[in-house]
Amino acid sequence: MIELKSAGEIAAMREAGRVVAAVHAATRAEAGIGVTLKRLDDVARTVIEEAKAGASFLGYHPSFGATPYPGVICTSVNGVMLHGLPTQYRLRDGDLISVDCAAYVDGWHADGTVSFTVGTPRAEDLKLIKVAEETLGAGIEAARPGGKMGDIGHAMSTVGRGAGYGMQNDFGGHGIGRAMHESPWVPNEARPGRGLRLRPGLVIAIEPSLMAGGGSDYYMADDGWSVCSGDGSRSVHVEHTVAITEDGPVILTCP
Repeated sequence: MIELKSAGEIAAMREAGRVVAAVHAATRAEAGIGVTLKRLDDVARTVIEEAKAGASFLGYHPSFGATPYPGVICTSVNGVMLHGLPTQYRLRDGDLISVDCAAYVDGWHADGTVSFTVGTPRAEDLKLIKVAEETLGAGIEAARPGGKMGDIGHAMSTVGRGAGYGMQNDFGGHGIGRAMHESPWVPNEARPGRGLRLRPGLVIAIEPSLMAGGGSDYYMADDGWSVCSGDGSRSVHVEHTVAITEDGPVILTCP
């Protein structure tokens, strides 16, 4: 069942989105050479707690997860594309990291991801991040009333694939609201003009991931959570929670 949100409910989700944006800002500021992923998770916990919000990821246990999720953020480094665990790994000069966070306020969730480099950036990593953000932007721009869900995936794959990067379509976006994951499924790649008709009040998380090697293959790491590029190439993940309104898409996960 797909639940359309009222203007008041979207405003409530916007508050959760501000918490997600605050986590992104705090973890980006903290990330540096020698800082552990666990430290970033601790920083995120503090931001969420001080906002009197809840951590959507903590204890989450989907069918593909080996255990209930132990952190409040996913920290995916270099060849890890999605769902990287916040371990004692210490960040190194030139690392590429994605920080995925979901939070809820008064029962309403928001979900978002940012990717950035640590220390001295590689030019190819900065390009990968830029194209990923453009890919996300294209998907958001396509999230308009009267369009189809396939338009979003088509817009994203046109940009991401067009730049020569790999994409996967097993882990994509989703509806969001009273639960972190709701219907409908939001594909990263799709045919235009196909799928669910987009209507005002639909709120979705749009979240493309790109692999520098250009392939589509991936594998699950031994930790039972981390989704890694099949060829070991560096990967990025970006995401916003977006409300479809009469006036077009509105991003909820920004400051």
